[in-house]
Amino acid sequence: MDQQLRNFIPPFGLIDLLDVLIVAFVLYKLYGMIKDTRAVTLLKGLLVVLVMALLSNWLHLNALYWLLGKTLTVVAVALPVVFQPELRRALEHIGRGRFFSKSKRLNEEEMTQLFRDLAKTAVTLSKTKTGALIVLERETGLNDYAESGIRIDGIVSSELLLNCFVPNTPLHDGALIIRGNRVLAAGCLLPLTERSGLDKELGTRHRAAIGLSEQADAIVIVVSEETGLISIALGGRLERRLEYSTLQSRLEELFAPRAQGLSDYINRRNSRQ
Repeated sequence: MDQQLRNFIPPFGLIDLLDVLIVAFVLYKLYGMIKDTRAVTLLKGLLVVLVMALLSNWLHLNALYWLLGKTLTVVAVALPVVFQPELRRALEHIGRGRFFSKSKRLNEEEMTQLFRDLAKTAVTLSKTKTGALIVLERETGLNDYAESGIRIDGIVSSELLLNCFVPNTPLHDGALIIRGNRVLAAGCLLPLTERSGLDKELGTRHRAAIGLSEQADAIVIVVSEETGLISIALGGRLERRLEYSTLQSRLEELFAPRAQGLSDYINRRNSRQ
């Protein structure tokens, strides 16, 4: 009996366990990408059709099985089109590794000045309740979105940023994209998030900021035109009610090098004391 069970159940070793864990991790990541999007509803509908096809085959309902089989064939061809945003997001996540990184990093002085200008601009716009969308490019290139706006290619300064968001001007309603310490373009169009269940207080600017942060690793600073609140969108999440000091420190944290030695960390801590 034991020998029959051994022949029936294939051996399960360490490699098999690793294989299962990798597949589980991939499925978990895929679920995280499509969660709170229309893809979840589409997958539920696809699952219902698949279950009906299996049941019709088991019950020998040949006509229904033929019809559902043809439907699944059409769905298989249409899947890359239907899930194009999710597939694009997944490939971008894969390509964001440090091995593919090619962006020029700013030195510490340039980054400090950049964050000061951004914080100063956001606070000034917040006081006047002037709406703004400022996108900070990281590893994922944003040329596709920059092409929808007006090219500027100017060094970042609080004066330049404030002039780009003067009310009732062509650049006011669009997003401003920053690459390094230079303004790449202004008046750019961003994709809106498809997530449901967001706070009803969030307007189009916030939905655009979340939408871009879902598709790229960019950091988006939002100033609300209604409330004047300052927020940051990152990875599909929104951090709200930021002030000058908290915004600057948060930007420093997000743009800090990911891998640093213990000596660098100690030196940085000592320099702040």
